[in-house]
Amino acid sequence: MLILAATPIGNLADASPRLVEHLQHSHYIAAEDTRTLYKLAQALGIQVHAKTFSLHDHNEHERIQQLVEIAREHDLLVVSDAGMPTVSDPGFNLVRACAENDIPVTVIPGPSAVLSALAVSGLPTDRFTFEGFLPRKDGERRTLFEELLREQRTMIFFESPHRIHESLQVAVEIFGADRKASVSRELTKKFEHTERGSLEHLVSWAAEEPKGEMVVVIAGAAEELRDISTLVKDVLDLAETGIGLKQAVAEIAGITKVSKSELYQLALDARKSNG
Repeated sequence: MLILAATPIGNLADASPRLVEHLQHSHYIAAEDTRTLYKLAQALGIQVHAKTFSLHDHNEHERIQQLVEIAREHDLLVVSDAGMPTVSDPGFNLVRACAENDIPVTVIPGPSAVLSALAVSGLPTDRFTFEGFLPRKDGERRTLFEELLREQRTMIFFESPHRIHESLQVAVEIFGADRKASVSRELTKKFEHTERGSLEHLVSWAAEEPKGEMVVVIAGAAEELRDISTLVKDVLDLAETGIGLKQAVAEIAGITKVSKSELYQLALDARKSNG
């Protein structure tokens, strides 16, 4: 069978007894980086005797068939560098291939940066969406945020420390300065910290260049965004008084806390459709 095993995201004490047992006794292990695997084993005070295979984004497709054949006859343990395999890490295609070949797939649960950051964010946890790493390019990042502007679920993203300030600035432009959010850094490690507040507050906090891998959690759209057509009409009516569309958008957005960029675009679209 195929066995997906979660590894610590920081604190080695989070390595479960089942993980340790399988690392010690497995005959076949596929790891995102075999060097990281051996470092983990050394830190845990154990030895890995398995035949190991690298399984990362650049070789997953070409290695799948070999690993499927192993999993067909033996237990194959799969680990990523940190957290759960397949969650913004390699392994998804292998799981799908094993499922298509009727090979059992099971899991050794454990640490998850996604769920940990969500749990400590103070934002709604009943419905959420994980969007993975934010795009590196500004245009792609803006496009993603614009697509998620009316998303009502709590949103979770991964980001690097040298782009966190810029990404939060873009988030303010798209979601609005008052949208609630949090940033968790160094989860489970000695200097773990979660900063909570408005996106505007988080921009100020990130200006000090915090270090460590970041997990950004942003609240979903508020109730007023669910029926924004009324606000668009208010903008158009106000613009007709002679103050102009941009000023009308600024005034309506200011009293409703709706994103100016979205409201402006919707008002433009509405004006065009009305001829």
